[in-house]
Amino acid sequence: MAYIKRISDNQLQRKLEASGAVLIRGAKACGKTESAKRFAKSILEVDIDPQVPLLMETDPNRLLIGETPRLIDEWQEQPKLWNLIRHEIDKRALPAQFILTGSANPDENTKKHSGAGRFTTLDMHTMSWQELGHSTGKISLKTLLEGGKIDIYDEPTDLDFIVEKIIIGGFPALIGRNIYQASDLNRAYIDLLAEVDMSRVSNIKRDPLKVRNILRSLARNTATTVETTLLETDIFEKDNTSISRPTIYDYLDALERLMIIENQPAWNIHLRSSALLRKTPKRHLTDVSLAVAALGADKNSLLNDLKFTGFLFESLVTHDLRVYAQANDAKVFHYRDSTNLEIDAVVQKYSGEYAAFEIKLGTGQIDDAAGNLTKFASILDTSKISAPASLNIITGTGISYTRKDGINVISLSSLGL
Repeated sequence: MAYIKRISDNQLQRKLEASGAVLIRGAKACGKTESAKRFAKSILEVDIDPQVPLLMETDPNRLLIGETPRLIDEWQEQPKLWNLIRHEIDKRALPAQFILTGSANPDENTKKHSGAGRFTTLDMHTMSWQELGHSTGKISLKTLLEGGKIDIYDEPTDLDFIVEKIIIGGFPALIGRNIYQASDLNRAYIDLLAEVDMSRVSNIKRDPLKVRNILRSLARNTATTVETTLLETDIFEKDNTSISRPTIYDYLDALERLMIIENQPAWNIHLRSSALLRKTPKRHLTDVSLAVAALGADKNSLLNDLKFTGFLFESLVTHDLRVYAQANDAKVFHYRDSTNLEIDAVVQKYSGEYAAFEIKLGTGQIDDAAGNLTKFASILDTSKISAPASLNIITGTGISYTRKDGINVISLSSLGL
């Protein structure tokens, strides 16, 4: 299969030119190695090269010899490589020496020395709709962050198509697979995660049943601010299983190290009103298809529960916003205050400009979403922060246009970089 250029490829090029090494982080099978190979001139496969353990004991610096950039794939299998590479970068004093990829973050105690000034990091996600060809990208996040106008685009997308793409997901290996093949592969991903990866990540035997129960609970509560205490209750009520709170914390930590969980932080902002900001992040799995796989859901069950499918759609859109935001030097937050006013996503650049988004699967909730956005804009203290560059509603079905009140309605099939 021909390589499909990733949005993050341009970021990787820029970061290589700026630093001695780039650390690419992302879940297993999201495409890190294939992307890195487009830039690497030599490769060391730490997890499968039989010479690696021996050389780590006898002459580890030989592992770093090769044309640059040199890709060190699955580097976390030999965590001592971190400091070796750090020192080698200092000696060479040149950019673009190494690319490090790995499907898990090592224990925090491993990296005893900071890579500041030597390493830059690149977070890699599964593929967005624009990368997969499901979106034209005619409406760019860049334009929305600049307050630019959008044109009317009729990019018809029906509910069946959206549900199928939620089930298939964005892992590169699933391109061209049908819904049944993708379901089997995504469920196998969950099985391996529960039976192998969760124990391997920190060499601690973990109960596959508990892993599956926690994943199911996360899936049921995707795109919500569910607290750990509520996960405990949810697992007991829905799966008739008792898992202690410390165990849940421990397993969540391991899932984060495997980059299976991607939390969406709360936005911290100045308000005119006396409302208090909520600080709990929203929980998402790294790809919405994993939530479907963890629950064993299929197309019919999702079509028969459109409320839950709406949360899955929100998680899908948040994922894509992350991909586009990162390329625009921005991050994705959510807003919720003590009056229960919620805004599904706030995308803010490091330089301060931001745009607000409500996310709705269908067109029937557009007026309510517009009301939320209008209220949100009215309570911001614009003496301390600028007004949002744009207010937007992302939908699954329907056309893209600007309402009379200035709020943009954007079909996901039109949204892009």
